[in-house]
Formats: sequence, structure tokens, C-alpha cells
Amino acid sequence: MAAEQTASTDIRARGGHRVAAVPAAGPGAEHGAGKPDAAVVRDALGVGVAVGLSGFAFGVTSAGSGLTVLQTCVLSLLVFTGASQFALVGALAGGGNPFTAAAGAFFLGVRNAFYGLRLSQLLALPRAVRPFAAHWVIDETAAVSLAQRSRRSARIGFTVTGLTLYVLWNVTTLLGALGAEAIGDTDAWGIDAAGPAVFLALLAPMLRTTTDRVVAGLAVVLGLGLLPVLPAGVPVLVAALAAPAVLWCEGRRRGAPDRATRADRTDRVSRAGRAGRAGQAGQTGQAGHDGKEGGHR
Repeated sequence: MAAEQTASTDIRARGGHRVAAVPAAGPGAEHGAGKPDAAVVRDALGVGVAVGLSGFAFGVTSAGSGLTVLQTCVLSLLVFTGASQFALVGALAGGGNPFTAAAGAFFLGVRNAFYGLRLSQLLALPRAVRPFAAHWVIDETAAVSLAQRSRRSARIGFTVTGLTLYVLWNVTTLLGALGAEAIGDTDAWGIDAAGPAVFLALLAPMLRTTTDRVVAGLAVVLGLGLLPVLPAGVPVLVAALAAPAVLWCEGRRRGAPDRATRADRTDRVSRAGRAGRAGQAGQTGQAGHDGKEGGHR
């Protein structure tokens, strides 16, 4: 204990300045200082309630697209990823092939697998719990969990967000589907625009950088431009190519200065090498000339 106190208060001189040494993170660092549990629960509830209520829009849209109440509710219970669900019912409503619609929804949901790779390390849940927790790996639970500073806070945020959102999303999906049957033609009320509106509301705050906005803009151009000429659901798949295309161009743009710098450095080294070899040759020639003069003397 005394050794730990000494290490934590050790003062070391660096470059003439006295700097307090920071103790290394130990096994208990994962439970280190973070937000109070009440603050994490409050934030998680806010996200879960705000997004969970949008399930009403999905229920209305799905029922208006021709799915039954049972089909709509099963979709929310088993799929539970809003963007993919809206894409699926939207493609079906447009007369798209069910397999094409399912493929578009699948590719939109692939991002959750990448969230899972990060969350599996952060949460470190027991193996028996992971299959059930995987069903809650979505945008909102990932955002709340990754915003925490300790494993305990991340687990609380993930659990509260996932539970709140799952319950509310499914309840409001049922209410929306029943409401759509009660009001009849949802197109006449303009409710078919609710799905895209909710998706845009979720997407807009994520477009923080220029690259993000360029990807979104190109995806919109591809999706809308190809909508009249391709079967329903296919433009969504093509629009997904916007991300790798923009990232490739961005990588080329950033790599150009590096290549120019490397070429300039190589040129300078080459010139220096030639100058060095020329100098050595001059010194060798001068030494031979001096040797000959010495021999004549």
C-alpha cells in the first residue's frame, strides 16, 4: 500500500520541469471513474424513448404497404433495426421483388455487425448473454455505450437503451399498424412519408464531416437517379457504392501529397548521391595527379 502511494505521488524531472507521474491503469481501470449511474440511465432513457416512439411511423407505413398487423409486428420483433425495416416495406410498397427488398434491408443492417465487433470488447459480456445482446446491437445502443468512460457505464447504457427501445418500438409498431387499419388509405393522409422523414432525422446528426455529407449526397443522387430505370430495391443497393467510391477518392487525394513528398525526397537523395560520387571521383583524380607530380620530382 505504501509503495502504491509513493508511486502515485512520485515526481519526476523531465527536461528541467517537475511533472507528476500518472499511475498506470491497473485491473480495476475498466471500473474507473465515469458518469454516475443515474446520469447514464437518464441519457439512455432519453434516447430509447425518443427513437422508440418512431415505431408508430413504421407500423403505419408497413400496414399501408400491404403487410398485415401480424407480419408488421413479427418484423419488428425479429429484425429490430429501423432503417432496414423501412427499406424493406418501402421496396415492397413500390412493387419490388421480395428478394431484392430483403437484400437491400440486409445490406443496410450489415453495419450492426461492425458495431458488434467494437461492443464485444467494450462490454465483455458473458458468453451465455451475447446471443441475446446481439439482437440489441443497433445505432442507438452503440452510440450510448461508446460514449461512456467505463465498462460499468457502457453496460448500463447498452442495457437501458436496448430494453427501452425494444419495448417501445414494438408497442408503437403495434399501435401504428392498428391505427393504419382504422384510418384506411395512408397515402391519402401522406403518412407514407413518415418512414423516410424519420430516417432522415436519424441520419442528419451523423453527417458531421465533409466526407460524410459527400457520401450521403452521392447516395441520394444514385438512388433517385436510378429509381425510374431499375426495379424497386435495386437503387438502394447501387447507392451503397457511394461510400467506397468516396473513400477511395479521398484516399487518393490524401495520398497525392505523400507521393509527391516521397518523390521529392528521393530526388534530393539521388542528387546528393551523385554529388557525393562526383566529389569522390574528383578527390581520387586529384590524388592521382599529385602522385604523378611527386614521382617526376
